[in-house]
Amino acid sequence: MQMRHSPLSIAALLGAALSLLPGCESMKSSGPSPSDTQTQKDAPVQTQDAWQRARVGDRVTYSFSAKQGPDPRGGTARTLNGQVTLEVEAVQQPWVWVRVTFSDEAGKPLAQTRLAQDQLIPVRTDVTRPLDVPHAGEATAESPTTAGRTWEAMRYVSDQRPVDGPLRTRVYANEPGPLYLTQGLLESNTESAGFHVPGGIQVSLREFREGSGTNAAVPALDRPLGPGAYYDRRVDMGPSPAVHRVCFSAERGFLLRTEGPIDTNAAPCSDFSQAEPERLEEVLLGLPFEALSAGDWPPTAAASGTRGTFTVEERAVPAITVQRTETSDGIQRVYSETVAADPWGPVLSGLPYEARFRTLSEGTERVLPDGKREPEGSSRLVRWGTWLGGQK
Repeated sequence: MQMRHSPLSIAALLGAALSLLPGCESMKSSGPSPSDTQTQKDAPVQTQDAWQRARVGDRVTYSFSAKQGPDPRGGTARTLNGQVTLEVEAVQQPWVWVRVTFSDEAGKPLAQTRLAQDQLIPVRTDVTRPLDVPHAGEATAESPTTAGRTWEAMRYVSDQRPVDGPLRTRVYANEPGPLYLTQGLLESNTESAGFHVPGGIQVSLREFREGSGTNAAVPALDRPLGPGAYYDRRVDMGPSPAVHRVCFSAERGFLLRTEGPIDTNAAPCSDFSQAEPERLEEVLLGLPFEALSAGDWPPTAAASGTRGTFTVEERAVPAITVQRTETSDGIQRVYSETVAADPWGPVLSGLPYEARFRTLSEGTERVLPDGKREPEGSSRLVRWGTWLGGQK
């Protein structure tokens, strides 16, 4: 069972996964004019202002189509089609609570476990630090008609295929307006080219709606994508075991993530000043490709595992443990991995998405000549919580 996805590799995969669907009704292409360039510079400011004017019921929906394979060495192609909706559920400045829901093309829940439940994202609307992630690639101006409206937009094309990277296309409205939840994204397309395995994901705007502004109660952060929550892992490797904390936040359309040793003198997740911002829409609309690439849950190898419970503080998590033995250079080692039997189970309430689909624990033991086992290294989830609003 292979569950060793590092957060960095996941972020890289998600960042490469967002794409567009063809079918724009009309396109007029030209090079960017001076006014286009000014619009590009002003768009982040407009998006930030829009977050401060967020209303309950603001909503955008995108269609997506992800595909992978077939691998030339064997296997079959896999596809995943559906739609994703972002909707403002509550506003309590300086926070906007956005619920993200994935569904099939008919609007019904997806069978894919990783996308089967909605998730909540608190997004901060005020300014705590400069945030900007420039668009990559060559830019051209366009006027696409989609979701019943014609937009003044910019198309960005980044071709990294000569170095086994993807071909990435993004189309963003110059004035995000009601699309501020995704910073004005209209269409996106990513085609993978590396490692000789074809694949990619296409995403296109399906519809949008402006909300009524009616007040609503702040929802419980039971299933956070990440922002507003954290988790801790203990790593026993070498002479200095350590516990690292992973914290998440979101500001004005950007996801912030920090990881490092726990500061016992500070409140959980109180400093995101050094966090590298990532576009929220890239993460969200890349999740279908990540789900397709990683496969359903539990992993196939878990069928031969042992069912039991994994204890985290006072929580007893239903879990599956798989062990395998390998011999290299005359040394026998036992590898073990434990995963959640139901990553959406209520006992995992408040756990960030990233940690739900990682191992709860994993370790390596060396088998000595007398048959005893000697630990060589391990990692395990030891704590999680929600830091926003004092929730526990």
